[in-house]
Formats: sequence, structure tokens, C-alpha cells
Amino acid sequence: ILVACLVAIYGLAMRQGMAKDRVMEICGHALQPAGIILLVIGAGGVFKQVLVDSGVGPALGEALTGLGLPIAITCFVLAAAVRIIQGSATVACLTAVGLVMPVIEQLNYSGAQMAALSICIAGGSIVVSHVNDAGFWLFGKFTGATEAQTLKTWTMMETILGTTGAIVGMIAFQLLS
Repeated sequence: ILVACLVAIYGLAMRQGMAKDRVMEICGHALQPAGIILLVIGAGGVFKQVLVDSGVGPALGEALTGLGLPIAITCFVLAAAVRIIQGSATVACLTAVGLVMPVIEQLNYSGAQMAALSICIAGGSIVVSHVNDAGFWLFGKFTGATEAQTLKTWTMMETILGTTGAIVGMIAFQLLS
């Protein structure tokens, strides 16, 4: 997006003689979505780090593994719980990774096994999309769907997609173990 804005500045301002204020307005409008995305990613990283630094991460990871759930299911459930609680898939992924890494690092899994666990986390991070999710509103806005329709379609589709992906990750993890 930054490169596109630089090209636009050159093409619109320098070559076409467009007013500086208008070019800046166009570029600002183009960069706004990227800023929001970076803000969400940064917030997710901060939230994850707060959980890790406070000791909640290792404690939660140990509590989940103490339940006797397989690690692949634990990864899915943890990511899904964070997603449902706060809404953002990005934050759910970053938080779940930060919470399970202290447990996973001790188990010396192969790269392929780690990839399978990543798929489980990714699947959990997209289930049950709701009103706190930017994707929920984008889908509803671009399709003209009401909130109720978006919950029935987008949320269901995301849940099926995430659950199916996680099942594939769980099967892959079992085959690699």
C-alpha cells in the first residue's frame, strides 16, 4: 500500500498537477485500513506478552494439558476460547501461540508436528466470528446482509472452516507422531 501511495503521489501530484491536499487525502484514505490492521496485530502481540509475562500463559497451558487433552486439541480449544472472548482471529492466534509455546517447547516436536499444531491454532482462531470481528462487518457490509443474516452465514462458514482445518491439523499431527 505504501508503494502504491508513493506511485500515486508521483503520478497525481507531480505528473498530473493535482493539489497536494487532495493527493494527501487519497493516500490517507488508502493507508487507513493498513493502520488498523497493524494496530490489531500490535495489540494482539501486547495482549499475548502480558499473558506470558504475568505467568498466566504457562499456568493456563499446564492446566489445559493437565486435563489430559491431546496437545492438538488443546491448541484448537485455546485459540477458539480467545477468539470467542475477544473477537479477533489475529489476536487469538498470537495469544494462543504465546500460551502454548512454553508447553510445546519442552516436548521437542519436529517441524512438521509444529506445523500441524499451527494449523490447529489457526483453525481455532477463526471459529465463531461475531460482532467484535472486522471480517464479520466487512462481510455484512459488502453483501448487504443484516447482523442476524451475517451471524447465520459468515459465522457458520467460519466455524465450519476453522473446525475442518483443525481436524485436518489434528489428523496430520497424529500421523506425524
